[in-house]
Amino acid sequence: MGIEIPPRLNLAAHVLDARVAEGHGARVALRVGASGRRVTYAALLDETNRVANVLAALGVGPGDRVLVALPDGAAFVAAFLATLKVGAAVTMANPELPVADHAAHLAYTRAKVLFADADLASRAAAAIAAAPALAAALVVGGAAETPRHLPFEATVAAASPRFSNADTAADDPAAWIATSGSTGLPRAAVHGHRSFAFSIEAYAKGVLGLGADDVTLSVPKLYFGYATGMSLLFPLAVGATAVLFPERPTPERMFELVARHRPTVLALVPTLIAKLLAAAAPPEALAAFAGVRLATSAGEALPAPLHARWKATFGVEIVEGLGSAELFHIHVSNRPGDVRPGTLGRVVPGYEARVVRDDGSDAPDGEIGALWVRGGSAALGYEGDPERTAQVFLDGRWVATSDKVRRVDGVFRFEGRSDDMLKVGGIYVSPLEVENVLLQHPAVSECAVVGYEDEAGLVKPKAVVVCPSRAADDALFGELDAFARERLAAFKVPRRWERLAALPRNDRGKLVRRQLR
Repeated sequence: MGIEIPPRLNLAAHVLDARVAEGHGARVALRVGASGRRVTYAALLDETNRVANVLAALGVGPGDRVLVALPDGAAFVAAFLATLKVGAAVTMANPELPVADHAAHLAYTRAKVLFADADLASRAAAAIAAAPALAAALVVGGAAETPRHLPFEATVAAASPRFSNADTAADDPAAWIATSGSTGLPRAAVHGHRSFAFSIEAYAKGVLGLGADDVTLSVPKLYFGYATGMSLLFPLAVGATAVLFPERPTPERMFELVARHRPTVLALVPTLIAKLLAAAAPPEALAAFAGVRLATSAGEALPAPLHARWKATFGVEIVEGLGSAELFHIHVSNRPGDVRPGTLGRVVPGYEARVVRDDGSDAPDGEIGALWVRGGSAALGYEGDPERTAQVFLDGRWVATSDKVRRVDGVFRFEGRSDDMLKVGGIYVSPLEVENVLLQHPAVSECAVVGYEDEAGLVKPKAVVVCPSRAADDALFGELDAFARERLAAFKVPRRWERLAALPRNDRGKLVRRQLR
């Protein structure tokens, strides 16, 4: 599949201006918040152009960065696309992070403008005042508290709804996609406009078959690259409608949104899939699931037993795939109508993939190796980290990911991240293989397998389980040990067992294994 991206490309014009130019201005682009306020493509373009004029007046242009730390809503979308219109690069952060994390993001990105809601602007007032590169913070839903604070609504309303987009090259920086999770020093993969346009063609259109009649609803928030695609760039690029909501995605809220908006495409993560199954879906939500044509899952591996329970309960196929910050979005995926539970499916058309041994040679079918991927959505590199850039972005535009996989007949199975894999007796053990076995036990709702060093300094597997239906007794661990020994090779069976009320997860819903080691 050849995907041609023009050498001159402005992503905002590609996904928004083009829809209005095609005569789709009256179509609904966004449904927002509890009220379900509808924003048409024409209205979104006017708002985005106003924001772009505000950014330009603040001196933002090519080579600059803008940090968007907003709850999901129309203001987030307008801020994101307006940054691209002026030729700058957009960076994103979870608005609920501690102030220290936002100060680190401002320092790392050297952002010229920050978009924040009133709560964050108030909490982070000192960090905003101290950020040397920051010209202004545009505050959504709040008044100006310091000279650097500008009220978003009043400032944007006073600007012109007409704007001439920057003439950007396809490989000019457009967005930084975070790779470091919710805490610690940030690191970002810098992507040009090309990356996103390529993913739209290869995955959104080529695999999911998104079209103008689709209505998307995403569990992850827009600052997470998975949702940046599924709830912003992908639906806008095809003239579809995205449902956005600022609240946390509790099962109750998700059932309400499904019943009200009747989405056709759901973007899910395994953690929320498990929570939805554990909750009691009201009849109107169960009826609305009949209109969902597919769901996607990414961010971490989806256990096959969980997939089977979901399909039996809601009747919706889950198309699991694998993406990464370095390649922006999904590059290995199952296909609608051809889903193989417990696998990642096949390479997305437009990409190439290798499974590589530690010595750099290609691994044969069935052997675990590192996934290397080549395709038009590869990042330009890591910001401020040339050494890591050289290690990951290789000659021939191969991206050496940290994902360990096994390929059989062109179908990939995820085995874990490189730093999560265990070598027991010199043999690779996939934590996911052990976890999938333990999840088949009726008492286990969640589990994670990590490594520990025994008295001899050798690595052995340890299982951490969540078993809400069982009392905390020693008999449980004996039962789980026997269950595992019946189904796994002896060296894969956990030597230690621990129990927690819940597993630690970051703001993207991903398991934080380092806290369990």
